[in-house]
Amino acid sequence: MRIVLGSSSPYRAELLKRIIPNFSTDSPDIDESPAAIETGRQLALRLACEKAEKVASRSPDTLVIACDQVACLAPDGPNEIQLGKPGSLAVAEQHLTQCSGKTVHYLTACCLIDTQNGDKQLFEDEYRLHFRSLSSEQINRYLRLEKPFDCAGAIKSEGLGVTLIDRYEGNDPSSLIGLPLIKLSQALEKIGFNLLKNYAGE
Repeated sequence: MRIVLGSSSPYRAELLKRIIPNFSTDSPDIDESPAAIETGRQLALRLACEKAEKVASRSPDTLVIACDQVACLAPDGPNEIQLGKPGSLAVAEQHLTQCSGKTVHYLTACCLIDTQNGDKQLFEDEYRLHFRSLSSEQINRYLRLEKPFDCAGAIKSEGLGVTLIDRYEGNDPSSLIGLPLIKLSQALEKIGFNLLKNYAGE
């Protein structure tokens, strides 16, 4: 069966290639604004579903995979702060200043839809980054070197961002980059999609 990744993210595409060599991509292009009084976890789950459903509506006879990620300080509580993609140097500086010396929770939701029968699986994974105490000089130098303005929380943990981190915590490091491969593999196998046979072209 054909696989469609509902995303324009090159990071997610590179991750999916680890387990599925052949797939197409389709950007869902939806409004990703949070709703009123919506936690980061609720936002990630809702947007993953909306992205998958948008792509599934125009992709018959496919398996559609779509994800969303929200970075949060103090998730699911009254002091929660959601950190999106900064888009600019100024906002990125603000985000990393907020992260300094704190733990950032990366909440990644994934939705898998089989458009042949309408079956849907929705799951999530959480990964945590414990940030070092950062000086303004460290933050500014890092941002000017790596320019992670399209990354939640303004950090590329797989690159120079590692220099800002004290400790990683979680079960699946791929979820930190935006696609939880362990749980996705389990979800695909649950519906009979044999990843090892598919990878070998059998």
